[in-house]
Amino acid sequence: MTNARIRRVRPGAAALSLTLFAAVLLAACASASPTPAPPTPTLAPYTGPLDSAPITGPQFESVTYGIQAFLWWDPTARPFDLEMIRLMNFSHVKQIFGWNDIQPGPDTWDWTGADDVVAEVAYRGLRLVARLDHPPAWAIVDPASRADGVPFNVEAYAAFCGALADRYRGQIAGYQVWNEPNLQREWAGHTPDAAGYITLLRACYTAIKAADPDAIVISAGLAPTDTEPPTAVPDEEYLQQMFDAGLSDAYDVLGLHAPGYLNPPEMSPDEAVEAGYRRWMAFRHVEDMRRIMIANGDANRQIAVLEFGWTIDPGIHPDYAWFAVDEPTQAAYLVRAYRYAVENWRPWVGLMSMIYIAAPDWDEQDEEYWWAITTPGYGADYGVRQAYIDLANMEKVTGDTVIPARDPENVQHEPLSPRD
Repeated sequence: MTNARIRRVRPGAAALSLTLFAAVLLAACASASPTPAPPTPTLAPYTGPLDSAPITGPQFESVTYGIQAFLWWDPTARPFDLEMIRLMNFSHVKQIFGWNDIQPGPDTWDWTGADDVVAEVAYRGLRLVARLDHPPAWAIVDPASRADGVPFNVEAYAAFCGALADRYRGQIAGYQVWNEPNLQREWAGHTPDAAGYITLLRACYTAIKAADPDAIVISAGLAPTDTEPPTAVPDEEYLQQMFDAGLSDAYDVLGLHAPGYLNPPEMSPDEAVEAGYRRWMAFRHVEDMRRIMIANGDANRQIAVLEFGWTIDPGIHPDYAWFAVDEPTQAAYLVRAYRYAVENWRPWVGLMSMIYIAAPDWDEQDEEYWWAITTPGYGADYGVRQAYIDLANMEKVTGDTVIPARDPENVQHEPLSPRD
């Protein structure tokens, strides 16, 4: 990774002077007795240390710096966005590989977008994490039609996962299998079903490993919530249900989401409750989930934080704006979240992928726009927020490697030339 330096710019969507390719760019047996079976015992909450066992064969260096981008549809914006990530001294970029985009029909495959993204990410010297969801309409089914109750064609999804891993063997650093399946809206409008998700996860895991044994399979990031069915299943309950359904045999790294809401990253879940919030409204709710992982015997595996961030929505989207922070606070909290992980979560947290590099077509009416650390545009219209500047300049600690903090007044960066 380059040890570039970045000039501090004014807060806000500060425009950078960019010239394409030439300037700084910025996943029971039946009983004969009528007596009902005893209930499954509930595991007692784990209260010991979060690093209770050594990580066995860590899948990611701790901490691995990543961010989600939207590289699929705009070949002009793609190199800008990837250069921005490279300039940050981040190593990994997460991208949605939509099932519906790659396999729009049962017998129709279109690899164009995927090929372009994989090639460009590799050219920029970055590592790719592929999120595998967005099912095509033809693969959504009535869950009552399947013995496993999954509202998707599991066999077809497994074939998709396997085809992707076979085509890009060794070129994708990790596969995130689905996204937020504990939400009804991500489970084809049906009540979330952890056992059903494990069926889907196991099928994809098996297919990926058959095609690329060294690939890293990450379980879906779970949405922090205490909303009850049918709208959602609380993430702590859902994770335990995943373990009850056999999660341990179907993943390499546990995926979680950790939005901080309006609270600072150092706030513990207990402190959040004392302040009148819910435990899951703390960035450190990750620690609650880690305790469930340990209680189920998986202390030796890593967690990937697949989404985290703070919104600066000024009031356009009330469902999100109530927990917005201002722009300097967003910047400070993101930097401090990485620092907290470095100081407290190593080695059991590997990848930490924040949100977002803005999609080229977002504007202020898109709520995601307000979570991003860049703003859409080209050339001189490409904008960065203060969070981008501060994240790019902060110290990075990855495994035994330390990239020192950088002087924000000194700009030194050699952009890559166009890819042939």
